[in-house]
Amino acid sequence: MDDAATASSKQTTDASLLGLAAAAAAVRNGDITSEAYTTALLKRARALAELNAFITIDEAALLEAARDADKAHAAGSAAPLLGVPLGVKDSYLTKGLPTSLGIEGLARFMPREDADAVRAIKSAGALVFGKNNLVEMSYGLTGHNARYGQVKNPRARDRVSGGSSSGSAASVAAGLVPASLGGDTVGSIRVPASFCGVVGFKPTTGRWPRNGVAPISPTLDTTGAFARSVADCILVDQVVTGEQAGEFSDAGYNLKGARLAFAPRQFLDLVDSEVETRFREVVRRLQDAGAEVVEVDLGDDFNALIQTATWGIFAHETMGAISEFLRRHDIPTTFEAIYENLKPQLRQSWGHIVLPGGPGATSAEAYQTALDVSRPEIKRRFNAAFVSHGALVILQPTTPCTAPLIEEQATVYIAGQEVSYLDLANHTVSASSVGLPGISLPVGLSRAGLPIGLELDAPFGSDRGLLNLARSIEGILGTKPRAI
Repeated sequence: MDDAATASSKQTTDASLLGLAAAAAAVRNGDITSEAYTTALLKRARALAELNAFITIDEAALLEAARDADKAHAAGSAAPLLGVPLGVKDSYLTKGLPTSLGIEGLARFMPREDADAVRAIKSAGALVFGKNNLVEMSYGLTGHNARYGQVKNPRARDRVSGGSSSGSAASVAAGLVPASLGGDTVGSIRVPASFCGVVGFKPTTGRWPRNGVAPISPTLDTTGAFARSVADCILVDQVVTGEQAGEFSDAGYNLKGARLAFAPRQFLDLVDSEVETRFREVVRRLQDAGAEVVEVDLGDDFNALIQTATWGIFAHETMGAISEFLRRHDIPTTFEAIYENLKPQLRQSWGHIVLPGGPGATSAEAYQTALDVSRPEIKRRFNAAFVSHGALVILQPTTPCTAPLIEEQATVYIAGQEVSYLDLANHTVSASSVGLPGISLPVGLSRAGLPIGLELDAPFGSDRGLLNLARSIEGILGTKPRAI
């Protein structure tokens, strides 16, 4: 093999190891062409097709877009993500690429426009590698899709990926793409990030554009990103929001004087022992790095308040939000048709809590109480932790357990107790309830080699500070993941 062939082979082999910023720099500097990088990722995606991380990949169109990016590079373009493919959850509208929302009835639906966030990454030169698999209508936490297949966890194929942004997390963990767009209503970015061992960022609700993304609850829905480092999440955040790179500090990994909080009575009450042990080890390491970690108590009824208010808002808003989304974007189906063709378990759930008159449906009065009474009270308690205690973030395990077995996803076990799979979101739902920004960082593995996540929740609107702090913590812990 000659030197050129050897170099080309090494380029292809190493491509999946590149993070987003590194891949963008490699294309920008001419170290690799977009076409070569994209070809390498396609090869890896074919080899790992059993993960079911993608519903749609148009290889011919993708390679043509990569060649166009190389031409743009030759003409002098310096777009920040030029020629780099990203995954996009299949709840985002994508012009010229099918958007299924995870259901059979829209398998061939071709939108006429891009979601705003997709338009933003394309404007920065990124390519849409494909549409990531998801739970039907983004309604679930384990990654099961009856039509497009269960998304498997790249770290352990017999384990769930988490959901609903299941394929987005799995594709980043497996090195199929360096980053992916997802969505989070009560934990649909952070839960799969934790299970798959990648970084999952949920911005302050409303900070990222949501136009063109299938909704569940306008009060709670948030678009966001997965990557293999916080720096790469920062890059996606800058592209989507238009904030300049200089607004993020690069002061190194310094926690001296940083005050962090955790609430053991609220977030360590029902947690697997391995997860709790790792969490407490992380807290000690952060203290050793100079952080001041304080215990706070959010109240005896905090978890009950969060659960009742958030799930009530979640279910009450679903029917109206989906119906309006279908109408506004001329999507060729109706809420009723979607409901009739859901997988049996999900159809039963919607009939119980989503349809008006369902036995578990939230009344208009209870919904208004959740908005006008419960959410302000939740905000007050968070503010007490942030302001009264001077805490930059509240720390907690992202999920109370590691990824459950696929065959046991209907009913999971946490700390030896048999519980509903909805309890996988017991911790993530707290930030969602009042729109706080949150990020999940991989912080180690269980004895079985399964990822464990650390969640950082920050005050409303403090996304840039959260990302900088998360980058410092990532650097101190040294747990930045690589592709499998």
